[in-house]
Amino acid sequence: MYILGISAYFHDSAACLLRHDHIVAAAQEERFTRKKNDESFPVNAIKYCLQEAGISLSQIDHIVFYEKPFLKFERIIETYLAFAPSGFISFMIAMPVWLKDKLFLKKNIIKQLKTIDDGWDAKKVGLLFTTHHQSHAASAFYPSPFNKALILTADGVGEWATTSVAIGTGNKMEQVKEIGFPHSIGLLYSAFTYYLGFKVNCDEYKVMGLAPYGKPTYVDIIFKHLVDLKADGSFRLDMQYFNYCTGLTMTSQHFDKLFGHPARKPAGAITQFHMDVACSIQAAAERIMLTLTKALYKEYQLNDLCMAGGVALNCVINGKILAQSGFKRLWVQPAAGDAGGALGAAFSVYYEYLGNERDDRKYVDKMQNALLGPSFNADAVKKCLADNKLPFKELNRLDLHEKIAAFINEGRVVGYFNGRSEFGPRALGARSILADPRMAAMQSVLNQKIKFRESFRPFAPAVLEEHASAYFDLDVLSPYMLLITTVKSGLRIVSGDDRLNGFDLLKTGRSIIPSVTHIDFSARIQTVGPKSHPDFYNLIKAFYDLTGCPCLINTSFNRMDEPIVNTPQQAIDCFRQTGIDVLVIDGFIAEKL
Repeated sequence: MYILGISAYFHDSAACLLRHDHIVAAAQEERFTRKKNDESFPVNAIKYCLQEAGISLSQIDHIVFYEKPFLKFERIIETYLAFAPSGFISFMIAMPVWLKDKLFLKKNIIKQLKTIDDGWDAKKVGLLFTTHHQSHAASAFYPSPFNKALILTADGVGEWATTSVAIGTGNKMEQVKEIGFPHSIGLLYSAFTYYLGFKVNCDEYKVMGLAPYGKPTYVDIIFKHLVDLKADGSFRLDMQYFNYCTGLTMTSQHFDKLFGHPARKPAGAITQFHMDVACSIQAAAERIMLTLTKALYKEYQLNDLCMAGGVALNCVINGKILAQSGFKRLWVQPAAGDAGGALGAAFSVYYEYLGNERDDRKYVDKMQNALLGPSFNADAVKKCLADNKLPFKELNRLDLHEKIAAFINEGRVVGYFNGRSEFGPRALGARSILADPRMAAMQSVLNQKIKFRESFRPFAPAVLEEHASAYFDLDVLSPYMLLITTVKSGLRIVSGDDRLNGFDLLKTGRSIIPSVTHIDFSARIQTVGPKSHPDFYNLIKAFYDLTGCPCLINTSFNRMDEPIVNTPQQAIDCFRQTGIDVLVIDGFIAEKL
């Protein structure tokens, strides 16, 4: 049995193919079109999934879309009516799009699927729809290693829900709580993302990265004016400060007046004020999510928590939930945003719609380390390198890993392209840029000469799982780079200069692995194991054997505002257009002359 899950038309569209309950393939459309967070129908991603399985669209048993467009349209119409006559311009912009395309989504999906396989019979297969938060919850629970768990979904908004709670048991999920639009922690965080001059639904992680440079000066203002937080974690927003219901911006003039400054222009300077605002919204979001999860643990007394939705990509919050909420184990869907909705929709059909049982002998992480995307055979790689007139050597794995470790030890930056690509926003050692975390200057080198992005952005360590607790305050595995913790106190370097603040803090060493230690001594950890990710493990092990350091800098193989590279040609282009010193594609290695 094959089930195809689809997410599309809002942001980060994707496709996922299940064979029974096994994930055959999953990919985001942006990787093929090269349009960041591409919302278009995932034609290329679907074609890839079919190719990976070696089947045609006509062999699919069930096709499911990750949300219900009529419910979403209902919410949009009711929202405009509730705020009328405000929002008329926004209404006139939104309605033609809905009336032309989104309202008749079923018809448009069938039309797009016909372009993939003209012989596909829509009447024979039919098209199923889940709700948005059902898809998120299913993506968090069914691939998890838990038989029974609390499931928390938090994002901007689905149809109506913005925060929802379910209890997953075996092959069923029971919805128990919900907070509805317009009250949304995801939209609250996105409003501040907009106010700070970053892109909504794209750059929220920049706010998270900027936060440690500031002080939580405005937390009291946020909870006095913007958010009414209750003891059970429920909350309401004061909508006079926000404009996302009916306007063309996220915040209103009252928001600007409250904070005493207009929204930052995207190219404007980042001042201490912006750092303090970022710190304040991060602290506020942490308080909301901790209040909610502590209350949920107290009420339901379940040890295991699953999470999905865009808010679940806030690694700082995740780390604090694991440490402080009471839950003993936390599993976050690695593609927690809308892309993961395609996967969740497919799992929802298999377990809930079809009633298949979960095998209690197989309660393991089904995500296969998120290595669910395309790979390329040796002949294709060799031809691409030759066509680009790029001199290369072919090495066996042991020699290759030792050679790469030596390059990194010399201070060189390596673009690493190996096997199947990752599903989700994180590079996990298949489409990665690798460097030496011991070199203090490496953060600046990577940001300015390779990623071409803001200097304040931190980098993550990929660490051998057996050495993680010796370097970081972490006693659990974190294979998907979705937990932030702190570097061990004995490894830290404290400058002692209280005069430093803002971006000047980047000049301090911070720890013995400074390039993966943020200014607050935090790090976004990826633990790498010999069974779950053997190639990447052996590469880091080669570096450890050479240097005694069990971790590497691991950042995504791309430049700012570009999707992660998806093909050998894209890897070669990125290699040539940036300061990357060495390119590795599977068993082939090329150096800059």
